[in-house]
Amino acid sequence: MAFNTALSGLSAAALDLQTTGNNIANANTTGFKKSRAEFADVYAKSLGGNSKVLPGSGVRTSAIAQSFTQGNMEYTDNVLDLAINGAGFFVLADSPTGAPTAYTRAGAFKLDKDGYIVTNQGKYLVGWGKDFSLQGLKVETTGTGAPKATGQVKLQVNLDAKSVQPSVTPFDPTKPETYNHVTSVTVYDSLGNAHTVTSYFVSKNPTTPPNSWDVYQYIDGNSLGGPTALEFSATGSLLSVDGTPGNTTATYGPYAIPGADDLNIVYDFAGSTQYNSDFSVDSLSQDGYSAGIFTGLTIDEQGNLWASFSNGSPQKLGQIALARFANEQGLTKLGDTLWAESFASGERLLNPPGIGGSGSIQSGALETSNVDLSKELVHLIVAQQAYQANAETISTENQVIQSLLNIR
Repeated sequence: MAFNTALSGLSAAALDLQTTGNNIANANTTGFKKSRAEFADVYAKSLGGNSKVLPGSGVRTSAIAQSFTQGNMEYTDNVLDLAINGAGFFVLADSPTGAPTAYTRAGAFKLDKDGYIVTNQGKYLVGWGKDFSLQGLKVETTGTGAPKATGQVKLQVNLDAKSVQPSVTPFDPTKPETYNHVTSVTVYDSLGNAHTVTSYFVSKNPTTPPNSWDVYQYIDGNSLGGPTALEFSATGSLLSVDGTPGNTTATYGPYAIPGADDLNIVYDFAGSTQYNSDFSVDSLSQDGYSAGIFTGLTIDEQGNLWASFSNGSPQKLGQIALARFANEQGLTKLGDTLWAESFASGERLLNPPGIGGSGSIQSGALETSNVDLSKELVHLIVAQQAYQANAETISTENQVIQSLLNIR
């Protein structure tokens, strides 16, 4: 009867309204993915198959399908607000060492009391830790950045070509009249203690070979050995260090430091020149640093977690894992903007961000809902009209029956 057909239409229209209303309700939900109701017609079957004159028996719901299109980026000031730009889901577990149990696009994370990165529901963000094992990612905010002993100093200077050998000899670091130029750099031992290495430059001009200098290195007032011979060409470029053509380095040490490892420092004079201009230090750097305290966290596009320390040395804490599925529509909805793996979705494929088709990570941003409010409101009107039309079918059928009952 037309009653049953219209009732199926009412049920379908009500479900369509409910689905659209749910989309509208979650228009501001982080990481939410809109859904749509999909319907199929119904026909009664006879022994000979569907008749050409059967009008149909109504409609049924075939699926509530979700759309996993990209939402917009909403930028925040929180480094733990994470958005996926592209495909993939954040992987979540119920414990730091547990297996993944849920997946999400909502990247509003925070730290718990133990330093683990968690969701508002207390689930742990999963990735590869320092030991490269899959685990809950942890940020150690109370740790100390280990120091690093200086192993190399890069020193690029211009030595004044007008300089001549000092009249007072021999060289004595306490007597400025025995050297032409001086510069210093702070270096560090294996415990992070600072030491000052001072470089004294003594011109040998106009002796043979020409354009030659001696460099004396002192650390905290104690000699590191030497001198080191620098020879320049007639055009002012560095020809050799300690008589080796093309060589730009000299090694000093070992220098014993009580309680710490011996210091061995390689000085690289590459790029140094001897021009007819005042002495200048054009570049000076060294690769050591002291111990440091935690100052902040950064997360790059590849999902790497970097701890920043006051000594300027970053430390990698781990890397976020992203999951992809062959059939996202097959994922099981859990609520709280979470999904679970199912037989229909296929097994998860774990990759670092930017690898294997996974999207990149945007720190300091959240992915907004992919609901288009204007479209949903228009669809709401269409669904309402469908509901009213099916109700009118019932009303009309009722009038037809009343007309039959009134036949005398």
